[in-house]
Amino acid sequence: MTFVKFEPLRELENFNNRLQKFFGEFPANVDLGISFSPRVDVFADDKNFFLEAELPGMKKNEIKISLQDNILTISGEKKKSGEDNDKNEYFRNERIFGKFSRSFTLPKDIDPDSTGAVFEDGILKISIGKKGTGSVKEKNIEIK
Repeated sequence: MTFVKFEPLRELENFNNRLQKFFGEFPANVDLGISFSPRVDVFADDKNFFLEAELPGMKKNEIKISLQDNILTISGEKKKSGEDNDKNEYFRNERIFGKFSRSFTLPKDIDPDSTGAVFEDGILKISIGKKGTGSVKEKNIEIK
């Protein structure tokens, strides 16, 4: 019987080589259906619910926030910057653009009248008061 020394790093190297080979052969012009979806943190304190969304490269007039039946929806479109991007020859394009919509179900005891939103340095901060009268049919939240 022959003993073979276990080398976990060699196994990782083999796996890495197989991944590189696979993605190296992958056609660059295939649309993977990847779309922009902002990362959002949701948290609360004693008086408010908070949502903070990362929206780098966007302007506040490109973002819409609505509250309907205790569902908060953040939507908009992240557009490519620069001049005539379709004619440029990209060597690497990692940023993701496009329309997005994220919805969050809130508890029934929110106060729709004590909502606020601030957009600064690519971070959208939304606050919604607790212990309110309940659901609201529909309300758009203005971003300051």
